[in-house]
Amino acid sequence: MKLDTVSTSETPEGLALVLRPAGAAPRALAWTIDFLLRVVVFVVALLVLSPLREFGGGLLALLYFVLEWFYPVVFELLPGSATPGKRAMGLHVVMDDGLPVTVSGSVVRNLLRSADFMPAMFAGGLLVSLLRPDFKRLGDIVAGTLVVHKDQLRRHGALPAAEARAPRVPLTRAQQVAVVRLAGRAARLTSARVDELAAHAEPVLPRGPKDAGPGQRLLALAQWLSGQR
Repeated sequence: MKLDTVSTSETPEGLALVLRPAGAAPRALAWTIDFLLRVVVFVVALLVLSPLREFGGGLLALLYFVLEWFYPVVFELLPGSATPGKRAMGLHVVMDDGLPVTVSGSVVRNLLRSADFMPAMFAGGLLVSLLRPDFKRLGDIVAGTLVVHKDQLRRHGALPAAEARAPRVPLTRAQQVAVVRLAGRAARLTSARVDELAAHAEPVLPRGPKDAGPGQRLLALAQWLSGQR
């Protein structure tokens, strides 16, 4: 079972988005923080509304409903796409393609918390998430959403200058992502190290000038994959 993995998607501009899904531990801590915050709000409201008797009881019931079902939706649709608990843990909710969560996505994933809760204490959602490399619970699967580490979302689009060249053969999605990610790191590596790593992709690298090493041809390929054609 993978305990640390990444999910990749590609923007219409050809840039790779690399996301690291949040596992069970940080999500459980985030849920605990949110639960305690809701308890505090409810207890304060209970103390304030208790003297109002039946009317106060009705307001408390309404508040409980709002806290249970609208609390996560409202925060996920605000800038940051995260409840206070997720913010504290450095997490946020996105769609599968890395774009901001939609209204329908947030509503569906939170409505299905009732299914994740079964048979008790979110056991169903926990079991499903532990069996998936992206740690999705049932609500995330149906809604097409993903909970990720916010500081791990990065764009590999700042590529060193090179003349764009097409690959010799068609590349799979995984191969395209690997090429762009390596090219995005090239500025932090020596040219010899880039050539060494790029040599592993020699069969698919474009042909270039005779004096162009594998590293330079890999950068040319990355430029082509990023849309510079």
